[in-house]
Amino acid sequence: MPEILDGAIRRAVVIGNGFAGAENQSIGLIRALGLSNCHYLYRVTRPRGGINRWLQWLPVSIHKKIDSVVRMIFSYSRSQKLHKIGLSNVLEADAHHIATMARETFHKDGPLLVVASGRDTISVATSIKRLAPENVFLVQIQHPRFYLSRFDLVITPRHDYYPQTPHAQQQIPWFLRKWVTPWEPPGRNVVLTAGALHQADSTALRFAASAWHDKLATLPKPLLVVNVGGPTGNCPYGVDLVNKLVVMLQNVLWSCGTIRISFSRRTPEKISKIMIKEFATNPKVQIWDGEGPNPHMGHLAWADAFVITADSVSMLSEACSTGKPVYVIGAELCTWKFADFQNSLQKQGVARPFTGMENISESWTYPPLNDTAEAASHVIAALAQRGWTIHA
Repeated sequence: MPEILDGAIRRAVVIGNGFAGAENQSIGLIRALGLSNCHYLYRVTRPRGGINRWLQWLPVSIHKKIDSVVRMIFSYSRSQKLHKIGLSNVLEADAHHIATMARETFHKDGPLLVVASGRDTISVATSIKRLAPENVFLVQIQHPRFYLSRFDLVITPRHDYYPQTPHAQQQIPWFLRKWVTPWEPPGRNVVLTAGALHQADSTALRFAASAWHDKLATLPKPLLVVNVGGPTGNCPYGVDLVNKLVVMLQNVLWSCGTIRISFSRRTPEKISKIMIKEFATNPKVQIWDGEGPNPHMGHLAWADAFVITADSVSMLSEACSTGKPVYVIGAELCTWKFADFQNSLQKQGVARPFTGMENISESWTYPPLNDTAEAASHVIAALAQRGWTIHA
């Protein structure tokens, strides 16, 4: 076949890890590059069920080998049943298969863009690059900690470099520093963002505004959207914070036309029950019960302001990209680099602590976060240095 001369990237592969927060970042970048309709999703999946919940800290390749041995020893129906938990119709990421495809189709279809996100995807993504270095451009989202030269581009939030600060170094025992901090300072192939990449771009929000028009456009204004996540190791909270949130929302209710509350998949039942008990009968408050289409994108499009629990970098990044007022509850409970993220949002003026004294009808503005589009421009520039372009 004739050799392709334009060096245009016409297709992409996303290496996911099964977690929406990580995969949405990769797909968001693909959208920003104009490759939404010509990408393929593969996953690096860990075994589920049984003792596997205790093995999540292992490298995924070792984890799979241990699981294989366990299943050989206990090859009865119960073991097989546990192993099937979490199966999906997304193909398992095979580095040799993807690299071979990139090499064999290079002259016909051009270079292959590979975008991966999350710790478990690193070994597969770098293997693809090693096996097809002349045919693949590799972008890794979220910090891989070491050997950054294995990637064409690394896109990661600035707070991932917080562990290198003198203050953070004092919090880490010397024998652990090598494993919990980035090994190298940001180099020429590292792009730093304020928050997480996402899919909530202007096109997606216009589509969501149309799709949710009948449901949300007629609600009394201002519309306050409350997104409740779930406690994490670095942003812990319990019923005390939720009880505090209830009182605060009651205090600002007078200034709202409508409040819509939604919970994430990580929200503990004891937390959602408190919110439902307090507001289920209030005519100004609507609670999404998890049934039917997820209103999240519609909320981003139609809300006048947001209140978001501090645990979710993704939810905060999406809301702060709208230019609408974003209030955060629980930021003071966050530790480590997540506290640094919360501080940076407040210093930039894109988010404020929720106090319960706000008048939601009074808006305020700030330069919206534009991380996904800016990251895409860095990808295009890096491709140009290699003589390649995006053919969207």
